[in-house]
Amino acid sequence: MVCSIAVFFILYLLGNVVLKLEINWLTYVLGNEWEYSPAGGATGDAYFAQLNDKKIFLKRNSSPFLAVLSAEGIVPKLIWTKRLENGDVVTAQQWLSGRELKPAEMNGENVAGLLKKIHQSNELLEMLRRIGKKPIEAKDVLDDVLRKLHPDLLKFEIVNKAITFLEQELENMKHDHSVVCHSDVNHNNWLLSDSNELYLIDWDGAMIADPAVDIGMLLHWYIKKEDWPKWISLYGMELTDNLLLRMKWYVVAQSLHLLGWYQVKKKEKEILHWLQYLEHLL
Repeated sequence: MVCSIAVFFILYLLGNVVLKLEINWLTYVLGNEWEYSPAGGATGDAYFAQLNDKKIFLKRNSSPFLAVLSAEGIVPKLIWTKRLENGDVVTAQQWLSGRELKPAEMNGENVAGLLKKIHQSNELLEMLRRIGKKPIEAKDVLDDVLRKLHPDLLKFEIVNKAITFLEQELENMKHDHSVVCHSDVNHNNWLLSDSNELYLIDWDGAMIADPAVDIGMLLHWYIKKEDWPKWISLYGMELTDNLLLRMKWYVVAQSLHLLGWYQVKKKEKEILHWLQYLEHLL
């Protein structure tokens, strides 16, 4: 009991230290007059800052091509960038009043149009190449999945079936060209402002890859299969057998990746969901 209390106390102190460190870099950038609140996200390095009626979104070490995303109108306007003494870079973006898209809204023409704009942007592609990003092929994805797959998941027949599918179809994954992919087109990464402007945020996982990475995830997760031809037409592509296969391949790979992540976190409910989803896919 004493040991448990001691551990709790230590964790409490560490939590306070981390919070104070975060506030330190925020106040270093903007000063003590502003009020700060966490903005969520996986890294914990994103904050909202407010001073009277002024609001901005701050992030530490955000995607290095944020300026191009802002110039292209894909993310809210970049206001300024500052480098801290320790080398960290802080960016400030326009804070917009709005909301994330609902799952049912993902079949909209605005979503297809913005994703097409992203995939066809030479400016984004050139910037990713400039910062050292190399095209990621299906073999790279498969190698990563196998390397990170939790051994406990191999007891499930559907997991082994999914791996076999990825290996057998690997040679059929050729595509014409690689584009800038967001790689996490979940509905909560799409921001619709009160003035009806659509943005795609959180670009930490950006890659140069087959456009089927984004399209497959979006269609499989959000769009009824009978509506796929219409959505693909809005995007400006033809729904061929090869595209269908590539979309399915990347969704299976992403499902295995998520399974591994939830296995490490011991999230039984989520593990069951993705096992059932793989059964549905295959």
